[in-house]
Amino acid sequence: MVVSSRNTDLASGLSLDGRVALITGSGRGFGRALALAFVRSGARVVLTAGRNQAELDETLAMVDVIAPGAAVGMLADAGSRSDTDKLLDLARLAFGGIDILINNAARGPSDAMPVYDIANPLPFWDAMPERYEEVVMTNVVGPFLMARAVVPDMLARGFGRIINISTSRPTMIRRGGGPYGATKAALEVNTRVWADDLRGTGVTVNALLPGAASDTALIPGGDVGARAPSDFRPGRGTRGDLGRMDALLPADILVPPALWIASEQSAAWTGRRIIAKDWDAGIDPSEAIRAASSEPLAMPDIL
Repeated sequence: MVVSSRNTDLASGLSLDGRVALITGSGRGFGRALALAFVRSGARVVLTAGRNQAELDETLAMVDVIAPGAAVGMLADAGSRSDTDKLLDLARLAFGGIDILINNAARGPSDAMPVYDIANPLPFWDAMPERYEEVVMTNVVGPFLMARAVVPDMLARGFGRIINISTSRPTMIRRGGGPYGATKAALEVNTRVWADDLRGTGVTVNALLPGAASDTALIPGGDVGARAPSDFRPGRGTRGDLGRMDALLPADILVPPALWIASEQSAAWTGRRIIAKDWDAGIDPSEAIRAASSEPLAMPDIL
């Protein structure tokens, strides 16, 4: 899989020296791109994959080329409390603890349905109950377990960043999508609740989403990692959820906003929904965040 490095921006100069980031689902796609970018910015990383040891090993090897010894990893189920505890033990042993949590691991629409066909979607009652439960455990319970594990240490240090990876609202209500959209809606509600619970502590919680379908293995077909247009530049097109739906976004679309959200400069921003494709890579991050953030809602508005 190819990981692009086109999305260089002003945020890439941010230093994360001394910080430790736990990135779930980092065997490929968004997680791998984030892992490489965070290490380039000086962070050390704890990496997980849920099902594929070979992919995780490949990411770890790529990180080791950039900064030997800057990463540890283990195969872990994001929805397993015992795996969460083991991850925290690993992080404390290797690096002393976690400063930044990126809840990226997720099971997609095809994981709960016997067949996933956007053109001819199956109704919700055809979903397989056991696999439906797995999607909910990974996408909703998993981020809770991870946050629950790392927040006490963050509170003790007076610094912490939690970034929950979400999806566009049209995807949340797509026919035939099984529980995927509902789990991401739940994650966004949790983002707001956790941010309110942690307000004033030095620990922030934000939701980050690409803003359209992206060139990762979650989208079937073609040469994964080489399907996004080479001339795409974030922040230069129509803003909003629907955005650039005629082409896939690059897999590293989340990198510039994630680096800034993880930094000390983002302390005033919490409980927000940030759309990565609207993050202008050529302007100051303090202005880019304003353009890429949805206005906070007093109450969720889904239907």
